[in-house]
Amino acid sequence: MGPVYTQVGLLDHLGGGNLGDDATLAAVMHNIKTRWPEAVVIGFSLNPEDTQTRHGIPTYAIRKKTWDFGYRIVRSEVTCKDKLKSVLSKYRSLFSLLRAIYSVAIRMPRVLFQEFVFLCESFRIIKSFDLLIINGGGQLTEWDGPWHFPYTIFKWILLARLAHVKRVFLNVGAGPLAHPLSKFFVRRALLLADYASFRDENSRTLAHQIGFARRSQVFPDSVYSLPIPALNVASAIRRTGKVIVGIAPMPYCDPRVYPEKDQVAYDGFIRKLALFGAWLIRSDYTLALFGSDIGIDPLAIDDLHSTLRSEIETSKSNRIDNAAVHSGEELLARMSTMDYVVTCRFHGVVFAHMLNIPVLAISHHPKVASLMHDLGLSQYCVDIRSLDVQLLTDTFLSLVSSRDAIRRRMAERLACYKRKLTLQFDDLFPKQES
Repeated sequence: MGPVYTQVGLLDHLGGGNLGDDATLAAVMHNIKTRWPEAVVIGFSLNPEDTQTRHGIPTYAIRKKTWDFGYRIVRSEVTCKDKLKSVLSKYRSLFSLLRAIYSVAIRMPRVLFQEFVFLCESFRIIKSFDLLIINGGGQLTEWDGPWHFPYTIFKWILLARLAHVKRVFLNVGAGPLAHPLSKFFVRRALLLADYASFRDENSRTLAHQIGFARRSQVFPDSVYSLPIPALNVASAIRRTGKVIVGIAPMPYCDPRVYPEKDQVAYDGFIRKLALFGAWLIRSDYTLALFGSDIGIDPLAIDDLHSTLRSEIETSKSNRIDNAAVHSGEELLARMSTMDYVVTCRFHGVVFAHMLNIPVLAISHHPKVASLMHDLGLSQYCVDIRSLDVQLLTDTFLSLVSSRDAIRRRMAERLACYKRKLTLQFDDLFPKQES
């Protein structure tokens, strides 16, 4: 009989609308509750209110500054710098001096004190747990710099270690990790863990490159273990006679939300997708615009929809469906009506795979290309940086011509992924004898 864990924490940088992250938490929670029905599962996220509402579990914040929906930072006060900037910005020397004095004498001590208080409260919370699981896919990344994802993961793993709580990294993704401090935080966090598994070989290789040399394993993304019937997904039988292509853009390089801000690149990306979509409509397809990140993808969806309408005849505008979704269940139900999917996001590929829908991936990150390679679908994966309309149309036509073979291959890989995850979760969460 394995150890009994009565209180389990699931930590993930979620709460901004990324339905892939929410599906990961739901999948891990489902597997724990199936095997340990008496266990109390509690969330740790960047938006406790949203996580508690979506998943029905008590949730704590993983850092002092949390996310509002859509990755907007919640600010509780206006700082002195904000007040002084408008008045003193034209006096550069004076402003620089005051900013330096404010930072050293006021801001840094205040931030350090607030973090100390937060760490004390966090330690008090984690002491009551038996197991802490870092369960999101893309957790080991330096999004927003080393003091965000890397430091947050490190401090919670360290607090759990000090509290003698078992620590698990479950099927996480890694990268990019370029800053030395990011590498330090991630390496130390992994070394403090009792168990570590990665969702792809590239992530494990990166972890080894930054100094993590302990035993680890590679398993599919945890979302693959989520039972589709439990999500009330609609039947995939097509009754309308229309061939529906789902297109899921993302705000790639969009200065409003993307870390790499390049308006020209963003406008060009949307323009190319719109021209491709217009070609699909002229080829008698119906389009369904959607996104798996409901916090920020609607920005790109609206821009794509607007550009698309300018490229087609008014009489054909009804061939574009732009209905919004608000949850993972709604997203999967909507995707189940599609015949083909074109997506930019990792979990967009995962969801299409789970529904056995042939997918064309536009890769903005190595994780997308890595997944498509593992599925044996590399020829249907195009790099977002070298994207052009002709490449999209040629790749899509190839996808259509090989539809049946692709679906068979996807079904085989899905069955394999599910078997692997079942064995992993059976080992990690052994059922207790009554």
